[in-house]
Amino acid sequence: MSSIKTGELEKEWALLQNQFDSYEKLSLLIKLANIGLLAAAYFLNNMSVFVLFLLLIVWIQDAIWKTFQARIEARLLALENYLLVNPAQESCDENAYQFNRQYQENRPGNLGLILEYLQQAARPTVAFPHLLLLLMLSINLLFQV
Repeated sequence: MSSIKTGELEKEWALLQNQFDSYEKLSLLIKLANIGLLAAAYFLNNMSVFVLFLLLIVWIQDAIWKTFQARIEARLLALENYLLVNPAQESCDENAYQFNRQYQENRPGNLGLILEYLQQAARPTVAFPHLLLLLMLSINLLFQV
């Protein structure tokens, strides 16, 4: 394995960290879209089971988005660990820009991917506010006359 400059690992870290942060912002927008969806349904007097399914779909989309972010996080943590253990070296044996290859080597099967999505959906930072929106709609549907 040829040696590379640690600067390449630092560049990769900066690139991935920027991407990681943008995923966080977009996840917040997904949550806000779900709030907007329920608010629109409420003001249009269209609280229905159809809206409930839309809320669930958006929640799962947020979980899928956060799963992608978690993959970036795994590479960031690996880079940070390497740079912590080997600070200020001119060259290293770690290969830079290996995000996709490393993911592909560890990619779970279809069932594993679905389980990853469900695990992300259950995380408090993902579940909020989706779970509350579903609860609000469910209560409204139960008490509609």
